Amino acid sequence: MPDIEKNLKRVRVMADFQFGKGCGNALFPDDVTFRLSKTKRVRQVFKEDEHIATVRAKDGMLTLGMEGARALHDYFPAPARRVVICEDAVPFVANGKTTFAKHVLSLDPELRAGDEVVVVSESDDLLATGQLLFSPGEVADLDRGAAVDVRRGRDQS
Repeated sequence: MPDIEKNLKRVRVMADFQFGKGCGNALFPDDVTFRLSKTKRVRQVFKEDEHIATVRAKDGMLTLGMEGARALHDYFPAPARRVVICEDAVPFVANGKTTFAKHVLSLDPELRAGDEVVVVSESDDLLATGQLLFSPGEVADLDRGAAVDVRRGRDQS
């Protein structure tokens, strides 16, 4: 099996494990390209120069780029994998700023602390991708502090 096919199969299995069955094919179409580490492990995945995901070296989990967040957003029906924020915070989060707990209106109850999430507006417009810092119950109980460590916003240059 050629390296490209092997790498594609590997990242699809990783996505299925992390996000749920079928996500690997949704996130990584056949025409993706890979950026490898010095040890020939997959580090980043691209589609036509658009960043889909990065494989974290410390634990092998995927972190999403905006293209990957878009694919997950399209794949899952609302409210799955989403953190919904109020309109006041939309311009800030879209520019890559932290999502604070007081701005969170709702979120997928199936999420866990540390999960990769997509941050959306009330009308389900994709704003950003990042890592959920607390469980959904904890976010609901918080009235201050960060809820999502935003990695990339849609309006970031």
